Amino acid sequence: MENTESELIESANAVIARSQYQTIVTSGGHALVADEPVKSDGTDTGMNPFSLLLASLASCTVITLRMYINRKMWPIDEIRADIEMFKTPNGTRIETKLSFKGEINAEQRERLLKIADACPVHKILVGNIAINTVIQNP
Repeated sequence: MENTESELIESANAVIARSQYQTIVTSGGHALVADEPVKSDGTDTGMNPFSLLLASLASCTVITLRMYINRKMWPIDEIRADIEMFKTPNGTRIETKLSFKGEINAEQRERLLKIADACPVHKILVGNIAINTVIQNP
């Protein structure tokens, strides 16, 4: 029997009316627009869902790195994560390229790679995840 105990981490909602794929997404008191590009019959007024997924991973990665770097008091002025997603014969591959403005040695470099892979969004994407969808109203 599956363990039904769970802790809410975050929630979000998305609403689309009759606009050609323009969607208002809200979470934590913030809002953004998601859309599809014109080539997919959207209006390109916001990031598409794949871009939002990559943006979540990129932002989580650099935030996690910044927290660690700040605790270590390393003189790194900027952290950048460039992330790409590829369709492969076996599924999907995501590649992340990190760059730093500031001096880091080989030992710090190795530690930062481990910290990047420990960001919460990364852990969710590579971990055991279940998505349950239901219809709320008849």
